Amino acid sequence: MIRFALRGLLGRKLRTALTAIGVVLGVALVSGTYVLTDSITSAFDSIFSENYKNTDAAITGKPAFDLSDDGTGRAPAFNESLLASVRTLPEVGAADGAVSGEAQLIGKDGKAIVFGGAPNLGFSVNPKFPQFNSLALVDGAWPAADEVVIDTKSAKEKGFAVGDTIGVQARDAAQRMRISGLVDFGAVSSIGGATLAGFELPTAQRLFDKPGKLDQILIAAKSGSSPEQAIAAVQKILPPGTQVRSADDQASKDAEGTTGFLNFFRTFLLVFGGIALFVGSFVIANSLSITIAQRTREFATLRTLGASRRQVLGSVVLEALVTGVVSAIVGLFLGLGIATGLFKLFDTFGLTLPNNGLVFRTRTVVVALLVGVLVTLLASLRPAWRATRVPPIAAVREGATLAPGRFHRFRPLGAALLAIAGVALVVVGLFVNGLSTSTVLASLAVGVLLIFVGIALFAARLVRPLAAASDPVARWSVFVLTVLVWPFFSLPYWLLRRGFWGPGSAGSRAAGFVLGAVLNPVLLVIVVLMALRHRVSSWQPEWPADFPSVFAEGSAVQIGGQNSKRDPSRTASTAAALMIGLALVTLVATLGAGIIRPFEDAVDRIFSGDYAITAQNNFSPLPPTVAAAVATVPGVSSISSVRGGQGRAFDETIPITAVDAQAPAVLAFDWKSGSQAALGELGADGAIVDADYADKHGLQLGSSVPLQTVVGKTLDLKVRGIFKPPAGGSPFGNITISTSAFDATNPQPQNIYSFLSVQGGVTPANTAALSAALTDFPNAKPQTREEFKKAQSDGIKGLLNVLYVLLALSVIVSLFGIVNTLVLTVFERTRELGMLRAIGLTRRQVKRMIRHESVITALIGAVIGIVLGLGLALLLAARLDEVSFAVPTTQLILFAVVAVVVGIFAAIWPARRAARLNPLEALQYE
Repeated sequence: MIRFALRGLLGRKLRTALTAIGVVLGVALVSGTYVLTDSITSAFDSIFSENYKNTDAAITGKPAFDLSDDGTGRAPAFNESLLASVRTLPEVGAADGAVSGEAQLIGKDGKAIVFGGAPNLGFSVNPKFPQFNSLALVDGAWPAADEVVIDTKSAKEKGFAVGDTIGVQARDAAQRMRISGLVDFGAVSSIGGATLAGFELPTAQRLFDKPGKLDQILIAAKSGSSPEQAIAAVQKILPPGTQVRSADDQASKDAEGTTGFLNFFRTFLLVFGGIALFVGSFVIANSLSITIAQRTREFATLRTLGASRRQVLGSVVLEALVTGVVSAIVGLFLGLGIATGLFKLFDTFGLTLPNNGLVFRTRTVVVALLVGVLVTLLASLRPAWRATRVPPIAAVREGATLAPGRFHRFRPLGAALLAIAGVALVVVGLFVNGLSTSTVLASLAVGVLLIFVGIALFAARLVRPLAAASDPVARWSVFVLTVLVWPFFSLPYWLLRRGFWGPGSAGSRAAGFVLGAVLNPVLLVIVVLMALRHRVSSWQPEWPADFPSVFAEGSAVQIGGQNSKRDPSRTASTAAALMIGLALVTLVATLGAGIIRPFEDAVDRIFSGDYAITAQNNFSPLPPTVAAAVATVPGVSSISSVRGGQGRAFDETIPITAVDAQAPAVLAFDWKSGSQAALGELGADGAIVDADYADKHGLQLGSSVPLQTVVGKTLDLKVRGIFKPPAGGSPFGNITISTSAFDATNPQPQNIYSFLSVQGGVTPANTAALSAALTDFPNAKPQTREEFKKAQSDGIKGLLNVLYVLLALSVIVSLFGIVNTLVLTVFERTRELGMLRAIGLTRRQVKRMIRHESVITALIGAVIGIVLGLGLALLLAARLDEVSFAVPTTQLILFAVVAVVVGIFAAIWPARRAARLNPLEALQYE
């Protein structure tokens, strides 16, 4: 039976390859995800280890509590006098101090140099201690006073060389500095899109507003002393607000935020790989079911010859095992290409990631192979079990089919119960309070899985009515797309073909060739290549002769519609693969619309001013000097900035914000308690809290809130107001204090946003005046309220585009599922097609019939998928206050059009294969 199974696979190479595509693509995304994230992790590890090469210990500032990784909290700097004390320790061989911060390089066009939203790193360098220097000098010299070294990538991309002058913006207005040298970051081949700027220590301290301060001291133990001894000695002289760690521990601490992000990133991408495999499992199960139905007489003959049910089962499972192994191996190595593509994809959407070469680990191989093989085997179990039920007597029956199983009549009820159970789990995960995060995610994942399986099984009952409803839609859709495509594809193709082999004079053929080449030059290359292979001469042009009759009622179209209803289970299973992909795409689109609309409403409700000042990338914080420069513009009546940071209250770390006395003029709150006046009267001990935080801790007007800041100081605050944040969110933290109180206890304060009102409102003159005031701050820009809303929502749309690209893989898998089903049905209906051809059905009509069946199947999957996606989005919107339920009508219409296009493309090859059947040979086909 093993030899029989392997010969069967080799005898059906095409069917096996089509069946395997779903697994190949799913495994490729899983493999590519691991390769991508392992490569990024390796690159970051190299960066962090390079930072502490030849280092035994590091001294840093110590915040009063652990900071989250959102970038708003910063450890305080410490007095540089500590460096001299460290150097006197007998256990310390060498020590050097440094400061760092954000340093924006300014291009020759006066604009900030940014590569894909990556950070702009600035730091001090000291060539006197090369063992601590992570930079490698490529050209020029190390910087002197008011000089800078920049990375080679920035220099090459923006046309800078040693000796040129470049703008540098840090905490104050941009300054012009001479480029003394070009550097690379050690041995790391790529640090993503980050820009590097290195300065001598005094210059860096001035730029980052840290006079007499250090952020870090790197230490190398003296010969004869161990790192532990050096650390112990340093600990004895550490002042409050500082800490010392070993180099390895400090590197791990620096990498914590990156590690957390990469773990989430890996899980995020693996989810889409799982989706592709899930869709692929439907393709595999459907393909094997059709193949087994076609091999009924073959299995019956085996049973007649003495094969047991176990042997038949083993034969089918072995075929699936071999298919799974081969598919997983192909997908595993295809993942290398996927990883490279993902690097470019994220770079396109503004997330330039470091890359030190692709990393292909053993874990990737094991996981990818196991997942691919297990998914294939699980998908094959039901078809394999059906194969064992073929009775021996079927070997002598013409057109024998498998009788339904004894539980077949319970299938609709079981499918409905599965879907209901899935909905129940989703509801539990969304609406039951007190569950852990892992429990909620597991409940949602299993619930959605059951919903998909239940709907897919129940969809057979919906096929006939949906096919009937989709029939006219399919005709109209094909007609409209034909009208759109004809001038750009079919007409040029017909003209080019006429130019090669058409009737008429040489002049008319030449005119047709030239006109076709002008209308579509890409087709010219295709036609020439086919002509060189002598294949075009055997083709019969469908256009433009076929164009007038495309929308005509005909027997071929009617047969195509009837074919989709002939086997509802098969049609439903084929449509289910597309249903899953479009359901998830619809869910993402609906949630995206539900997030953007409340956000824009929130901006309108909170932002009562005329302009906002933001960074060029729309999200980076800006130093307070930017708002101070704008405040000097004539006509600015009021300006208020929102500072961002972290604090600790009631034993938890929370986001905090700060506003100044002018806030009531440009910001509007929905007050639960208090009034607008409270915003401008916070003083040294006033606080505004959001309603949810107040309810959680039982706060009301006059309540005391002890807030600990990062420097360890505790502010005894009084609640002056409680506001209700809008559904779309707000830029304010749980607690908002005055700017003066914030700046006194938070090092290096930065503004998240600045809002202002101008006399005369939004006018070209006011916009020009604000832009002129920001000339010395190229990283900042003024935006009107509408521009601000659009810029902020563009970030959400960018994320949605990434999700669409990732979900497109599941749609591609479903496309191959439709292709596979149509090809297998062409095999199954070979004699039928031969009969139709024998009684007068033309090749063109055969193609139209297959195409119509494919489009109807795709539309059924689209309808069910879109409705299901809207239902899931409605549940999520009912649970999440930040999301409203908004139907993205334009996008849903686009998804339906995509489904039709998928159906048309899926039918191209099967239709051509069916049209090429020889009627006489087809009538004799077994």
